[in-house]
Amino acid sequence: MSAGQQVPANVSVATVGNRAGSITVRATDQGLPLEIRIDQRELRYGGTQLAAAILEVCTRSTREAQVRRRADLTEQGVPAEVLDKLGLPTRNELAAVQQAEAEEEAAPTSWMRQL
Repeated sequence: MSAGQQVPANVSVATVGNRAGSITVRATDQGLPLEIRIDQRELRYGGTQLAAAILEVCTRSTREAQVRRRADLTEQGVPAEVLDKLGLPTRNELAAVQQAEAEEEAAPTSWMRQL
């Protein structure tokens, strides 16, 4: 989808970036990336690591768009049971996933410590 192309009304979109703000992805609630922005400094890590980082940010963007889609459908009167079967997360479920990811990310990667 080009930058100027309109997104259908029945699709939610979210833009999320990595912690450093050097990668941002705009994706639909169906996981389709619409726009990817990569800061030049990310290129120093190599293709494999860059691809993993883009995929991670795309996944987070998709989850945010799904939460927005759930909110839109809830406003339209769709029952929670139906939304659950569609696999659309709630804001609280997303927050729990984000908290777990933050704790995992904060875990030390080595037993060695700085002196």
